[in-house]
Amino acid sequence: MDKVVSLAKRRGFVYPSSEIYGGLANVWDFGPMGTLLKNNIRDAWWKHFVLDRADMVGIDSSTILRPEVWHASGHVAGFNEAMVDCKECGNRVRADHLIEDRFSDKKVEGLPFEELDRIISKNKIVCPKCGKTDWTNVRKFNQLVEVKIGVLEEGKNLAYLRGEIAQGLFLNFKNVLNTTRVKIPFGIAQQGKAYRNEITMGQFTHRTFEFDLMEFEYFIKPETWEEVFEMWRKEMWKWALNLGINEKSLKWREHEDFERSHYSKRTMDIEFKYPFGWKEMWGIAYRTDFDLKNHMEKTGVDMHYTDPDTGDKFIPHVIEPTFGLSRLTGIILFNAYSEDEKRIVLKINPRLAPYKVAIFPLLANKEKLVKKARKIYEALKRDLVVTWDNRGNIGKRYFAQDEIGTPWCVTIDFETLDKDTVTVRDRNTARQERVSVDKLSTYFQNKLED
Repeated sequence: MDKVVSLAKRRGFVYPSSEIYGGLANVWDFGPMGTLLKNNIRDAWWKHFVLDRADMVGIDSSTILRPEVWHASGHVAGFNEAMVDCKECGNRVRADHLIEDRFSDKKVEGLPFEELDRIISKNKIVCPKCGKTDWTNVRKFNQLVEVKIGVLEEGKNLAYLRGEIAQGLFLNFKNVLNTTRVKIPFGIAQQGKAYRNEITMGQFTHRTFEFDLMEFEYFIKPETWEEVFEMWRKEMWKWALNLGINEKSLKWREHEDFERSHYSKRTMDIEFKYPFGWKEMWGIAYRTDFDLKNHMEKTGVDMHYTDPDTGDKFIPHVIEPTFGLSRLTGIILFNAYSEDEKRIVLKINPRLAPYKVAIFPLLANKEKLVKKARKIYEALKRDLVVTWDNRGNIGKRYFAQDEIGTPWCVTIDFETLDKDTVTVRDRNTARQERVSVDKLSTYFQNKLED
């Protein structure tokens, strides 16, 4: 855990937010490498689940919605978690996480507060900060983040930052129907920020106050929900393996009745094995017609769908696969981290790696080498994300690129000037081969397609 977090900061993937002011709990900033990695994951998801499919469209809805939306969706009343404080040091944690950290195989989210109190007291669970066992009673806190909007201070109105990105999809259901040619079954997809009051510490990008989500609502006929649920469950697993995540670090877990969100009839998670235990990576939920029906009742806007072939009229049901992008970026780092006695390597899937190729002139003070290297650099960056490095000795440059996950390094040496070939070094194996300069672009494109 500490090694990955340290590497993430040292190599520009993830920084503690507001660090020079002492930091801000559960908030992280993505650095140059982290931004490239996160954007590559985001774009790969959009291509796979939206652009490559004929049954999916995308939108980008606002992060601030009218408060009535969150009342109708049940989040104001039902988006609550259990909080407990250590009387000795004031450490505040979620009660369910406190118990689950103590018993790694026990899932208690959604249990009554009295039962959580009983478990904490009976097992004398210690505070992870001070080691004492003196806790307050469990009490409720709402995860929605309140904001005030308005020009004048005295006229500001209460609103909420979105706690999930799904509601913008439901609110625009009729707009999408009226402006596109979609037919059920179809999905509306979105990527963007969400915000939740979180009090969990020490889990890096796994659970944060501000985070990026990628998800879609897949609208279906009610009687087809089980087969569609299974179809998307298989697709999610397949894509996880396509990203290069080790299958041994993944498992499915079915939510018990008391765990499920208020809108869900069935929920499953793909869990990832972090250094701190098995935790949710992605989730899939059957939300029935809960959201569309509630918004129709509250607004009077008709959310029925009329089948153009049969004339049947019904409120669509929904299958919702959800992917946490900020969380997934951290998971990719944990999954890729590798070290031996010689070096640290991030074995990131080359298609996701921040840089695909690093260009090195063997010697920075030899004008002909630098000039040739620059020419190769300019040619390759038309098709690939390429970086340049002429600092220090060649071995240190290799090791630096290994730590940010660059799949291939190209060294321009004196043989390049004579034969127009370069040395290409593979990140994972450290093996080197000579490749003709005029074939470099094709060489790397073929490698990326393997």
